[in-house]
Amino acid sequence: MTASTSNDSTGEGAGPVLVTAATGTVGRAVVRELAAVGVPVRAASRDPERARERFETEWLADESDGDHVEYVAFDFQRPETYHPALDDASATFLVRPPEVGRVARDVFPFVDAAERMGVEHAVVLSVLGAEKNPLLPHRRIEKHVAASGLAWTFLRASFFLQNLLEVHRADVVERDRIFLPAGDGETSFVDARDVGAVAAEAFQDASLRYRALDVTGAEALTYHEVAAVMTDVLDREITYANPGVLEYARTEYRHGTALPFVLVQLAVYGTARLGLAGRVTDDVERVLGREPRSVREFVEDHADAFAPASDANASDAGASDAAAASPGRD
Repeated sequence: MTASTSNDSTGEGAGPVLVTAATGTVGRAVVRELAAVGVPVRAASRDPERARERFETEWLADESDGDHVEYVAFDFQRPETYHPALDDASATFLVRPPEVGRVARDVFPFVDAAERMGVEHAVVLSVLGAEKNPLLPHRRIEKHVAASGLAWTFLRASFFLQNLLEVHRADVVERDRIFLPAGDGETSFVDARDVGAVAAEAFQDASLRYRALDVTGAEALTYHEVAAVMTDVLDREITYANPGVLEYARTEYRHGTALPFVLVQLAVYGTARLGLAGRVTDDVERVLGREPRSVREFVEDHADAFAPASDANASDAGASDAAAASPGRD
């Protein structure tokens, strides 16, 4: 079965939007944004039942509606999952999993299958500056999608603020510090929720087809400045350790971090160290009609997650006591 004809109200066909890496940092935001406006979504995951449980828990917590979402098993490295995932899909959000390095083998066939099955549009998550580095897997995917018969939108995103939660939270919570080798360079941090919102707009607004958007925050800060913001919001001193490359590698390796991950982190934060991560654009504001979330807003939204372990445990205990004392609901 192929994708349906275009629907003027959404910019896509009537079939669902297939979101790969649906439980990932950005994929989750895309699913939520599309579902919130009634666009049918097919959330793709290696474990669809676990994905369902995760989304339904989140929707229950914030009283959102997940009725427009279906779940499907999908893995780039298992081509037998392509057809069920793509069947009747009108568009796809394409995210390269970090562990997939051989994109010609593991991603290009998916793009080709999407074209064969009548998918109209691919929104591709890429990285800021990808167009300048032909060796990046993101750029290779961009070029393959552009050469296909699919309409495309490339989202070249800056550093996600969520990295503070997902990669560096333990250092903040346990040691009151940010420990990464970014030097004194500025970074135009972007909230993954804003990236997801831009992606959702790209699926609904046909004028965003065949465009590459540079998705950044509205400000570029050093990690010293990020630490100062966290200090102010969290009401305790957070420092930026600013280790040298060798000190960072030795420390992480000593803490049991896998060497390949250490090397990836050195490469990633090397761009900031070299002053290459600070470019700011207004693409988010132009697409969404509002400024992107700031570093301060992000820290305020996640202040509880950055609380010291003792405070978090006390908060959890208080919440449990309050729940036990509250009357139940029928």
